[in-house]
Amino acid sequence: MLRAECGYYCLTTTPLVSSDLPTIRAVDRTTHKTLKGASNDQFQHQSMYIAIAGNIGSGKSLLAELLAQRLGWALSTDVAENPYIDDFYENMRGWSFQLQIYFLGMRLRLLDHALKSADNIIVDRTIYEDAEVFARNLSNQSLIYSRDWKSYYDLYSVIIERFAQPDLLIYLRASAKTLARNIKKRGRAYEAGIDIKYLKNLNELYEDWTFSYNGNLLTIDIDEQNFISSPTAREQVLDQITKIANSR
Repeated sequence: MLRAECGYYCLTTTPLVSSDLPTIRAVDRTTHKTLKGASNDQFQHQSMYIAIAGNIGSGKSLLAELLAQRLGWALSTDVAENPYIDDFYENMRGWSFQLQIYFLGMRLRLLDHALKSADNIIVDRTIYEDAEVFARNLSNQSLIYSRDWKSYYDLYSVIIERFAQPDLLIYLRASAKTLARNIKKRGRAYEAGIDIKYLKNLNELYEDWTFSYNGNLLTIDIDEQNFISSPTAREQVLDQITKIANSR
């Protein structure tokens, strides 16, 4: 059964599924017009690794599950609950560092497990987003102390240097208006307080991060191809990604 995407502080567990398909070791880095290519000298995953990134309400988890089913690949979304959540909401500035460190460690364990797998794998949400979008947003709002932000980001930088980039990063771009509509439609009580200004701030950080990202990047505009609500757009998006995954 497919689930809709989970928000940043709503973390769920999905078991990995195995694949009987032949291993796909590379994507076409030259022919697809929406791909940005770059070399990667980091430790490599033996099989193919696709990661999905995007703001709250963009459909990351849904697309990850659809792709895993379409390609027959393993799906990695196994994230535990953060024990600092309640404290963070009581005192954001006082607990933001601990919250983000816990998320970083959690993402690190998840990524390490995924990359040790021999399977081709789809990863729902990236370690990059925790730092480049959500933690940076806390810093921009002075909700994390400057020295804590520096310590956190230095640690994050060391970590990502030691892991291979995804063979393909899929960025789900959507306007704040579209995100708000998707969030309202799925009707989760804990997301009721998310306002459009917050989504706009996150969108700006997503744009900054993906603009400077130096790996293979596929951007899907959800305003034009809303696969969450449109079966036609869903097939178009899945076909588009499948062609890239199956290319040599």
